[in-house]
Amino acid sequence: MAGPDGTPVTLNVNGAARTHLVTPNMTLAEALRGPLGLTGTKIGCNRGSCSACTVLLDGAAVNSCMLLAIDIGDRKITTIEGLAQGDTLHPVQEAFIEHDAVQCGFCTPGLVLSCAALLAQMPDPTAADVKAAITGHLCRCGTYPHVISATLAAAQVRKG
Repeated sequence: MAGPDGTPVTLNVNGAARTHLVTPNMTLAEALRGPLGLTGTKIGCNRGSCSACTVLLDGAAVNSCMLLAIDIGDRKITTIEGLAQGDTLHPVQEAFIEHDAVQCGFCTPGLVLSCAALLAQMPDPTAADVKAAITGHLCRCGTYPHVISATLAAAQVRKG
């Protein structure tokens, strides 16, 4: 049983096992940003409404503010910091830059991860598929049309 003090938890983050003390009430988003120092995961609403905290958990896009770090177990976590392969950006990251889908940038990591998860599951999505994949993401700058264009372009790059 975990008490009120920190409990050592090993998380598989971006391909590396990382052990840190987490309190039983610490969310995955808090663990990633705090002890692990991965600040690409944003905390906006802290209640699963904005999707700024989206990460990939075993390849599926999830709101990390809605999960307790202590419950993750050995599942694989991918944050925005782990999406690129070294210095080579993921096709979705490249397309977001090319299609001006990045403005203030607060929502961008979560959107990129949701779009990358979509392309991993559906290599040739329609605009409606992309729109469905980003439902729940709040972007104050209104870059949704650019996000859709970027994701469709990334799908084409991945095909060719």
